[in-house]
Amino acid sequence: MLNKGVRDEKKVKIDNMLSTLLSLVFVPKFWNIEDTSLIDNQLTDFDLTTVILDQIEEKDLILLLDKYEMDWTQKEQFADFLIAYSINNLFDFSAKAIAVYNHIQMDSKTFSFEIFNKIATAKANL
Repeated sequence: MLNKGVRDEKKVKIDNMLSTLLSLVFVPKFWNIEDTSLIDNQLTDFDLTTVILDQIEEKDLILLLDKYEMDWTQKEQFADFLIAYSINNLFDFSAKAIAVYNHIQMDSKTFSFEIFNKIATAKANL
């Protein structure tokens, strides 16, 4: 029972971090140092920064997301963040987002037309 409570706390914490990340990138901005630092502050909870995220290999990113025990929905939200952050930005994380979407599609053992469409859209925008 105690483990379930700890898992629930971790899930809520991750959900809050992802919500904050998504809210930061969906507000139209001119990306500057201050805006990037807000995102980096949230990413540090995942042992990431925008620079590390730019340099990390796709497979290593997926392993990192697994390390934090993200569920499929949380991984999808993270990939959504990567896509949103890539729009009009210095960094293009689209390839990493596609890798995360593919990971979800393959390993969740549930085919999702929504994920399929997100992969197709991301590939079209590469």
